[in-house]
Amino acid sequence: MNATRTNLTSKIGIRQLELRHQLWPQFADADLWLRNVRNGFTTVPRTLPIIFQIMDCLSKGKPVSAAYFDLWCRAFDECFVVLNKPKDMAFNSGFTGQRAEQTWQKRISILNNLGFINTQPGPSGPMSYALILNPYKVIKAHHQKKAIPAEFYNTLLVRAVEIGANDLTEENGEPLPGRPPTVPKRHPVQPPRRN
Repeated sequence: MNATRTNLTSKIGIRQLELRHQLWPQFADADLWLRNVRNGFTTVPRTLPIIFQIMDCLSKGKPVSAAYFDLWCRAFDECFVVLNKPKDMAFNSGFTGQRAEQTWQKRISILNNLGFINTQPGPSGPMSYALILNPYKVIKAHHQKKAIPAEFYNTLLVRAVEIGANDLTEENGEPLPGRPPTVPKRHPVQPPRRN
């Protein structure tokens, strides 16, 4: 199954590359930001635009998505960020002026209260560290409390299914009863037969 998916992805990639060269022949690879040859990238869910809309809807007129995205871009695979540069983080989140840091801290507090992050105290004050939690699971919990408009949640659900993300259809890391897993389970490798 994995080999088929890899071949399909490669075939699609080759076709996309051919189409890109036909549509934009004036641009070379050096003109593009290719993640396989550049440093400084992060992995994001393909559903992030709708996740941002849901976050900003939940934050009731105080948009938090830019602050969240800055945290996401600072995190590595450990999903945690040291909050020791509030001025820089506020600016990168789109907050400027005299109250930039204060506004940023309020947005971080809202993200913490909504459950998208979990902050811990330390040398930089009550919010010195932030753990970034799975946004799908946080949104699912808000959906169960009826805190998210149906059109937002349904849009996220449909897009997640399209891309094969099963976070919304899992419970405690397992598929919900009566629903097949999105990703097939791996079978143990059989030892080679001896003749």
